[in-house]
Amino acid sequence: QVQLVESGGGLVQPGGSLRLSCAASGSIFRNYNMGWYRQAPGKQRELVATISRGGFLNYVDSVKGRFTISRDNAKNTVYLQMNSLKPEDTAVYYCNAAWGVVDYWGQGTQVTVSS
Repeated sequence: QVQLVESGGGLVQPGGSLRLSCAASGSIFRNYNMGWYRQAPGKQRELVATISRGGFLNYVDSVKGRFTISRDNAKNTVYLQMNSLKPEDTAVYYCNAAWGVVDYWGQGTQVTVSS
């Protein structure tokens, strides 16, 4: 069992930055592939970025060059650094932990990009 708690969301102007954090507890963090997903109003949840337990990175095309995912296994935490934010990045951002057929989700944190 893994518990995930996201933080760091908020309101930011276009072009600004935010850093999301996801703290994990309850199991062996380093074994899990971690990811960030987002869901905008009226849209399906989509993958934003993933980092495997071996450090392999993957990003959706729309955030490449602007977002950076990282993990700190000593702190059981995964981060999403978001720069050059756009209004279309507005969504609830969810942390995901996956290992084999098992995956876990956080409760989400709201990111709003607006002037």
